[in-house]
Amino acid sequence: MPQLDFTLPHWAYWVGLIVFPVVAASLAKRPKPAERRYSLVLGYFILVTGGILGLHRLYLKNLLGLIYIPVFVCILFANAQSQDARSVVSDMANLVRQSERTLERETERVKAAEADLPGMQQALADAEEGSLGQRRAQRDVRRAEQRIAQGRERIAEADTTLQTARPAADDARKTLALWGSVAKYAFWLLLAGVLIDAVLLPGLVRKANANLPPERELSEAERKLRELEEAERKDDASHVSAGWTGWIDRLSLFCGEFVSYWAVIAVIVYYFEVMSRYVFGSPTNWAHEAMYLMFGMQYLIAGAYAMLTESHVRVDVFYAPLSRRRKAVVDLLTSVFFFIFAGTLLVTSWIFAFDAIAVPSGNSLVSDWARGQVGLGEVLSSWTLGQWTDPNIRWGEISFNEWEVPLWPMKWVMVLGGLLLVLQGISKFAQDIRALMGRA
Repeated sequence: MPQLDFTLPHWAYWVGLIVFPVVAASLAKRPKPAERRYSLVLGYFILVTGGILGLHRLYLKNLLGLIYIPVFVCILFANAQSQDARSVVSDMANLVRQSERTLERETERVKAAEADLPGMQQALADAEEGSLGQRRAQRDVRRAEQRIAQGRERIAEADTTLQTARPAADDARKTLALWGSVAKYAFWLLLAGVLIDAVLLPGLVRKANANLPPERELSEAERKLRELEEAERKDDASHVSAGWTGWIDRLSLFCGEFVSYWAVIAVIVYYFEVMSRYVFGSPTNWAHEAMYLMFGMQYLIAGAYAMLTESHVRVDVFYAPLSRRRKAVVDLLTSVFFFIFAGTLLVTSWIFAFDAIAVPSGNSLVSDWARGQVGLGEVLSSWTLGQWTDPNIRWGEISFNEWEVPLWPMKWVMVLGGLLLVLQGISKFAQDIRALMGRA
């Protein structure tokens, strides 16, 4: 099987987190076509991401896509067999190395003991009966004989192990080569099918659109369900308040919708990780870390959105039946606890963020400024293009694994999340005062 040796560049990670939501949001907000039709663009997207599974043909309701699945399962099975054979090869190779070392070591020890034994036996024969020298000679002879017996036993065990391990290793290597060839040829077969379908796809899309059945009229239940879905899509915008607090609500709403598209990125990345690991035998060193860092940032930024849309968990057995004015009173009384939490989050995040960029790194200007050793004016006057383009420069804190992604941007996202939460709390506080005064 071919190997995948791809590490996501740090700049591509950040560009993807920014550009993908913009593109996805623009596509999601496009007006829907009057009639349902298959899209060539979507067909090619599915071909690139799931072509080896035949998902592009299944998308077009083409049953030939089912041919891809058993071939793909064959690759997974062959890789699993190859993994087992590779483990056997590794285990047997270790046994062979250990046995060869044992043979080399014990053979020398036995030879040395056998060479010394006649002299020891002669010394024992010459020793005076009952003397200390006789007891010492007896001990030396006994130890030499034990060393010879144990060495010969270990040599026999090593020979037996070699006679077993070498054929087993050879058989495992043959099995590994066999299943590796099966996986490789199955993969090339799938790739050939994907390349052929890449040429045929425009015609397949036209044929699928030509065979589309006429749109049937929706039933009353389906019409109500669609109206309910449309109402739910408009529900978030209804949380935006009037007046000066409206811009805070719109900011929270925008940020929440923006990071919601990151969940799609996670699907794509984990799909790539699974394919890379189980199909190509090349697990990544960045996918898991990239995603849990992304979800951490998503959680922080979406906090204000959850507060705006009241999506957070709340025990409202007593709160829900209250009137708007009484709810406002309760919210105002309990807001002190919210601001303690949100303020603490903002302050501690600010400290964490400065600590992250204060870590000594290749960019001494930034780290020295964060530690208070140079002023902001000196940093700006000393800044050069090399600060951005030099690949040897590391800005602040980085992760400890092989990917070595900078961690300080995530710390500053914590500041952003805390700030958004405080602003949304101010908006909610102002709206509760309005409700209490009878203006809302």
